[in-house]
Amino acid sequence: MVVPILRPRRRAVAVLGAAIAALSLAACSTQAPSSAQSNPPSSSTPKPSIAGQSITLYSGQHEQTVSALVADFEKQTGVKVNVRSGDEAELANQILQEGAATPADVYFAENPPALTTLENKGLLAKVDSGSLSAVPAGDSSAKGDWVGVSARQALFVYNTDKVSAAQAPTSVKDLSGSAWKGRLGLAPSETDFTPIVTRVIKELGSDGAKAWLDGLKANGKVYDNNEDLVAAVNRGEVAGGVVDSYYWYRLRDEQGASGIHSALGYFKTSDPGALVDVSGAAVLASSKHQDAAQAFLAYLVSKPAQQIIATSTSYEYPLLDGVQDTRIAKALKDAGPVVPAADLGDGTEAIQLMQSVGLLS
Repeated sequence: MVVPILRPRRRAVAVLGAAIAALSLAACSTQAPSSAQSNPPSSSTPKPSIAGQSITLYSGQHEQTVSALVADFEKQTGVKVNVRSGDEAELANQILQEGAATPADVYFAENPPALTTLENKGLLAKVDSGSLSAVPAGDSSAKGDWVGVSARQALFVYNTDKVSAAQAPTSVKDLSGSAWKGRLGLAPSETDFTPIVTRVIKELGSDGAKAWLDGLKANGKVYDNNEDLVAAVNRGEVAGGVVDSYYWYRLRDEQGASGIHSALGYFKTSDPGALVDVSGAAVLASSKHQDAAQAFLAYLVSKPAQQIIATSTSYEYPLLDGVQDTRIAKALKDAGPVVPAADLGDGTEAIQLMQSVGLLS
């Protein structure tokens, strides 16, 4: 298996939070769509051919999967896609700095907060209605500024020599307790962790969430990224940690069954840690290639693209009705409701709270 390129996350998360604050001063239940479809309906007014055009994609999603998607889209449409890959927070921050001068036509993110940040700044174009109607309405922007493409689930990975299935926590809130002192691994600079903190804030309030984060810090060893964290759990360096499920599946592919000494534990559905959220894509309002950019979004929610996602090394849930990733232990309908993007906000409060307790610099 090809392991995705690791990128520094600590600086990226903190920088996005700072950028949001500075610009402000200056200025995940899933329901089936009423009419799910694999492609948007054709317009009565023919659009000009997009073949031969070129668009620039700022992508914070998994590079191998994006490469496969781009190659298929280029083959189908004749549009050239120039991909700039990086951390989703760094790329969102770059767009914030570039504003209307950004060369990006499309932005593809792993989590809603970065998309919400750009949406709140008025930098996104409305997504074509056909693309929005292809996936459940609750999985995209309520304003129609970005479309959901896939989903992932947060859970607890634990070392099977140190933790039994019965001992695996059922609540992310338990991890701040004394039972996890010196046994917990953390990757707080991962953008995947921010939505969980936001959910804890929503349930416990700012003071309660701060106390919880203080407990995590006292209990845990900090890792730069989730790849390092899941590997550390597997070799027994720490007993467990919170990650998105695909990190464990990819480690399993890399190590083989004999090399796996860890397992997945699931938080109860109502818990803040039982996060199912979406990746999404948006067209920049400043794009000079609106038709081609909208065509790329329509492609991402089409059946060919969703099948690529369902069989890729991303181990994510496709959102198109009738397409499933059967390799994931829990089907999307059993993983829990997708958290609405509005409940996750832009992540600013969560980032600032993690900075205040010293989990982020």
